[in-house]
Amino acid sequence: MTEPGRRVQAAADAAGHGRRPIEARASPEGWHGACVDLGLRLIPACGSFRHGCRRATGQGDAVVRAETVIGTASGDTLRGETLRDDRCRETPCDEDATFAANRARGRIRLAAALRSGATRRTAVYEEGSLRVRFPAPARPTARLDAVLVNTAGGIAAGDTADIDVTVAAGADLRITTASAEKVYRSHGPAAAVAVRLAVGAGARLAWLPRETILFDRARLDRIIEVDLAADARLVLAEAVVLGRAGMDEVVTSGRLVDRWRVRRDGRLLHAEGLRLDGAVAARLAEPAVAAGGIALATLLTVPADEALVAAVQGGAVPLSGEAGASSWNGRSAVRFCAPDGDTLRRDLTAVLTVALAGALPPLWTN
Repeated sequence: MTEPGRRVQAAADAAGHGRRPIEARASPEGWHGACVDLGLRLIPACGSFRHGCRRATGQGDAVVRAETVIGTASGDTLRGETLRDDRCRETPCDEDATFAANRARGRIRLAAALRSGATRRTAVYEEGSLRVRFPAPARPTARLDAVLVNTAGGIAAGDTADIDVTVAAGADLRITTASAEKVYRSHGPAAAVAVRLAVGAGARLAWLPRETILFDRARLDRIIEVDLAADARLVLAEAVVLGRAGMDEVVTSGRLVDRWRVRRDGRLLHAEGLRLDGAVAARLAEPAVAAGGIALATLLTVPADEALVAAVQGGAVPLSGEAGASSWNGRSAVRFCAPDGDTLRRDLTAVLTVALAGALPPLWTN
């Protein structure tokens, strides 16, 4: 008998669909499973199949039954037209290779420098699912705007994103994303995002991605590393929303590990870490954590912005959710907690307008 939990893979030929792999999970009674379609990036036995797919059942190492299925799948049940085919045999399974082939891997290398009084891109490298675009400004400006685009449409289990940005001396770069980033439910390893930012002497970088939305059971590990010259300027904002209030979705469990390391002139200036792992909803419900809030954000400025802190503490900036601001050791931080993503977005927009001393990127307000 096949051991419980063992994954097997079979292949069948039927109805002109050719040979397709079948991924199955064993149980004491036997095993069953659904086709793995590398092109669709679908989790087996979950979602909608656009093409004919396979399902199979078996005992031990023998395939008892294989069918071609055209339709949809939900949970462990496949629905749709089935075409019986008993001429099936088990084939070796390389589960790691199959999983890796379905993962999105993206990489961005961007460098900007000051040329003739304006910031220009000097190096751009794109790989995999990540792209960077440079929208034309509404009027001439010395600043360069860049927009990151994830063509995968979101982040799934095992996906990786690697972003490396260098701003040369005197340049002014502002980076955002085309839309909020969605992190989908994961049945496998956590997705990994690595961001490295280097800002030269007298240069300025505003890192302003749209919010990251975590679905229930999503798993994300992220690290942000920043190296600043002694007189470089940084505005860094990251927002996370757990669940989708409009869909009545609550993140009951999942994983978010977020680590920041900011160095100035080679010395560690700021370090922080956020870890939510396991029963996320229960943890956020604790009064000392988020008191039920599901939308969190952190804004960090280097050097310290005392005027910004005073505006937040004194109520000069209208806020609907909770926020706290402070300055110490040459930097300022504002932390936000809100009951939903819309509230967080309004509050963060209001504070960023003060921090940037001007308008946000157009994509933030569209």
